[in-house]
Amino acid sequence: MSIREEAAVGFQQGAGAYERGRPGYAPGVVEWLWQELCLGSDRTVLDVAAGTGKLTRELVPSGATVIAVEPVPAMRAVLEQVVPDARALDGTAEALPIDDGAVDAITAASAFHWFDGRAAAAEFHRVLRPGGRVALLWNRRRLDQPIHQAVDEIIGRYRRRTPSNHRGEWRESLESGGLFTPVAERQVPFEQVLDADGFVDRFSSISYVAALPDGQREQVVERLGALGAVAEQPIRLGYTAEVYVYRRVD
Repeated sequence: MSIREEAAVGFQQGAGAYERGRPGYAPGVVEWLWQELCLGSDRTVLDVAAGTGKLTRELVPSGATVIAVEPVPAMRAVLEQVVPDARALDGTAEALPIDDGAVDAITAASAFHWFDGRAAAAEFHRVLRPGGRVALLWNRRRLDQPIHQAVDEIIGRYRRRTPSNHRGEWRESLESGGLFTPVAERQVPFEQVLDADGFVDRFSSISYVAALPDGQREQVVERLGALGAVAEQPIRLGYTAEVYVYRRVD
């Protein structure tokens, strides 16, 4: 199955900036996730739409066998370099290159809102073993923070119909089909600390920004650079890490 054009183009062009500028996941979130997914040396976990491996790299130390699926070639190339201990595969959430009942757990970090939710849920159910679990993660920007508001004044007009987790439609597609039941969730505030260059990478790697025509993208990057240059250094971006865990209904 193909992926949306803004994701295919934006993440292909912005893979390097994505790796340099996107936040990872707070240690408290990662450790809690290991426990909720029961990760260990006898388990296999599948990270779907893994990107450059921001979460994938945090799964490897659990001792589990880690498989990462990522459809964008440039993102997958960075993933293979940064997380060599994970097995990286080309594929989408709606058509996973994984055998039936082959994995114990699935993660999708900052990604599920991009999927055809019902098709992805069916695929997750197919590849999970009985009792397997799914964890969906997002780093939600603290939009009450002035620096985030200033960024949105620059980039917000380009969002258009780009999918977002903010409205929560993903819940219905995962919960309404009788395939999964919620078991746990957690919200953890944290900060990302960046210099001015990292700040530009953070927001120029957003799909709908990276996918802009060259002239428009250069103007946006220039404005982001000017904002980063006048911001208090280092720049502290506030987030809330949100994690939702589901169990496969057998």
